[in-house]
Amino acid sequence: MKYKDYYAALGVPRDASEDAIKKAYRKLARQYHPDVSKTPDAEAKFKEVGEAYATLKDPEKRAAYDQLGQRGAGEDFSPPPQWQHDYAQGVHAFDDIDIADLLDALGRGHRVHRRGPLPGEDYEATARISLEDAHRGAALHLNLQQDGAPKTLEVTIPAGVREGQKLRLRGKGGKGHNGGPDGDIYLHIALLPHPVFRPDGHDLYFDLALTPWEAALGAEVEVSTLDGAVLLTVPPGTQSGRKMRLRGRGLANGRGGHGDAYAVVRIDVPATLSARERELFEQLAKSSHFNPRTIAKEN
Repeated sequence: MKYKDYYAALGVPRDASEDAIKKAYRKLARQYHPDVSKTPDAEAKFKEVGEAYATLKDPEKRAAYDQLGQRGAGEDFSPPPQWQHDYAQGVHAFDDIDIADLLDALGRGHRVHRRGPLPGEDYEATARISLEDAHRGAALHLNLQQDGAPKTLEVTIPAGVREGQKLRLRGKGGKGHNGGPDGDIYLHIALLPHPVFRPDGHDLYFDLALTPWEAALGAEVEVSTLDGAVLLTVPPGTQSGRKMRLRGRGLANGRGGHGDAYAVVRIDVPATLSARERELFEQLAKSSHFNPRTIAKEN
């Protein structure tokens, strides 16, 4: 009997998941289907990947196949006696039998024929959405090209998606043929720039401008979040660059919770001064012994 490497035929590792095996088969089956491919060996390749998938998609047949061990493709071999006892009782001679026929003796297989089912093509698309849509969810209309024709698809974006996340829209891709399943659309999430907030996962960062006296004396200031304005307590002696955490005020995480928001302090000074303001700053300069450059040297 000649050994056939079904994992190599599908281009997957021996520990590949069921989803990985299915995805590899769908891609190769469409690539080599005789109704689609123009390559000379398309029919042979199509039958090869179909035979491999028929074995590896079935947990019992895959387990039996794995028990045969790993050999070079085309290498002559015979299953060990224990394998015959466990999986193929009643099969007495292996010399003239094909490995696929041997596995079919388990009673669960089916052979793939030339005009067999052809899965639909998978597509990739990008949804560029606002932070507000990522936070609350939204219904979008995507304009796609499928099978060379324009198509508009209504998509529900769930609350809690994040930058770079990939959503699978099952059965929304190309149409299957000969009873094959429709393909999928893999939707990549891209967040549009926001005028205030900078996302990091489900956390949000924003700049908080404070006057020198607010930073020095402390204050209560109103800040914006995606869910409305809140009061933030600024403690006395707040330094520029400090991150002040607003727990649970970030983006929805899709699991019923939220990330956090962080106000990044930036201390601003007036660009122009009135006569009274200048007088007060001059008094402060004369009275204060604070020197940030000296403190920096000491640290």
